[in-house]
Amino acid sequence: MHVGNYIGLVQSSEQQLANAFAQVADHHGDEPDIYQVCQTLSGWSQQHVTDLQPLVDRYAATKNDEPDRLSQTLFKEPRSGGLALLRDLHDLYLLASEVELCWVVLLQAARGLRHQELESRCEEFDKTTKRQITWLMTRIKQAAPQTLIVAE
Repeated sequence: MHVGNYIGLVQSSEQQLANAFAQVADHHGDEPDIYQVCQTLSGWSQQHVTDLQPLVDRYAATKNDEPDRLSQTLFKEPRSGGLALLRDLHDLYLLASEVELCWVVLLQAARGLRHQELESRCEEFDKTTKRQITWLMTRIKQAAPQTLIVAE
């Protein structure tokens, strides 16, 4: 059974997402809303990491390094300016999409196993991840015209 593999993958992915939201908050804190919202969204992912621990223990999940490599590729170094913010939001969206896909896959496994606790966690955490993605898309749509059309 490979459920433990995906639990480890989603826990590592959530941790990378939490770290990335915190990093973007720090790098773009001068933007109205970015610092506060990104810190809040980071906290949501960090809470998922903590709340997953009983399932990590139950399924003997091991830490997965794939999310670390993805995060290192996307967030190589701090960026500044309007275009940098847009790119960082874009990269956060990619990380959040990875997390969302993990929840979808695990939800299907939970249903197949008839594991109610895992199923309810997946549904709950997926809703939170969808809220993160929705905010990111809204903020990207807001930033894109100004960033791409108006010269700095």
